[in-house]
Amino acid sequence: MTQAVAPRSEDILSCARRVLEVEARALDAMSARLGEQFAQAVRLILESRGRVIVSGLGKSGHVARKIAATMASTGTPAYFVHAAEALHGDLGMIHRDDVLIALSNSGETAELLAVVPLVKRQGGRTIAMTGKPASTLASLADVHLDAGVEVEACPLNLAPTASTTCALALGDALAVALLEARGFREEDFARSHPGGALGRRLLTHVRDVMRTRDAVPTVPLAASVTDALLQITRGGMGMTVVLDAAGGVAGMFTDGDLRRAIDRLGDVRAVAVADLMTRNPRTIQAGRLAAEAADLMETRRISQLLVTGDNGELVGALTMHDLMQAKVI
Repeated sequence: MTQAVAPRSEDILSCARRVLEVEARALDAMSARLGEQFAQAVRLILESRGRVIVSGLGKSGHVARKIAATMASTGTPAYFVHAAEALHGDLGMIHRDDVLIALSNSGETAELLAVVPLVKRQGGRTIAMTGKPASTLASLADVHLDAGVEVEACPLNLAPTASTTCALALGDALAVALLEARGFREEDFARSHPGGALGRRLLTHVRDVMRTRDAVPTVPLAASVTDALLQITRGGMGMTVVLDAAGGVAGMFTDGDLRRAIDRLGDVRAVAVADLMTRNPRTIQAGRLAAEAADLMETRRISQLLVTGDNGELVGALTMHDLMQAKVI
């Protein structure tokens, strides 16, 4: 290998653009020739009572692993089996009701050519994803998906580049087509991703983040502003709930209400909180999504929200800071 010479920025960018253009053309060409075989592959998986097993070797194996992970997270039970390991015991992981997707750009990978007949012999269905429609693997499978490319993005036309991009994109197309056919929703996606941001938004409810009981500052309707200030300071929520004689919510007094009152009236320490509070404050029920509470706060430009029960009784409260701590926003 010759000594590397530091290239100019223009040359680096020219190379990168050439790679992206080659791969974009390959994707366009694959999209144009997509046909009934793809629809058959989707129906075959949908009609299966088992799982999808995705297998490959080398770079195709890496792509296969990603396709299996994408399917598993979007409503199609799937997992990856290494083609070589399948011949040394892992074939026992594949059952007669399963569907095998075998990836090989050449369509002549020896390990897959040995695995596919064994899977078919026990009653499993097979889909081949290759770059050669006339290959042995394509002829052995029940359905063939053509991921072929005219040329790799590698200037030597050797390193799998455009071909792996097409195989990966074709796998994504399969996963999304299956997702839509199954009526997969955001809530279903969140259940597969409970640790992610979307999972938190779709699985966290108001009751999971709200403050309850003594953690919610309250004062009676007859309290003074001074009494209310003591509760606001104690509660650390920037507000206190004002309760009527029956314990129902009469209003809410916030530090914003206090600032506006001082600006208008001056010394308000002896004024009744009932004269300055916000009546009919915004509320939300405990069973609603925390993300809905965040949206309501942002839309109404408020920092606190009261949580009420089915009969309108106070059950808790939360602030924008509570939602941030829960990583809902």
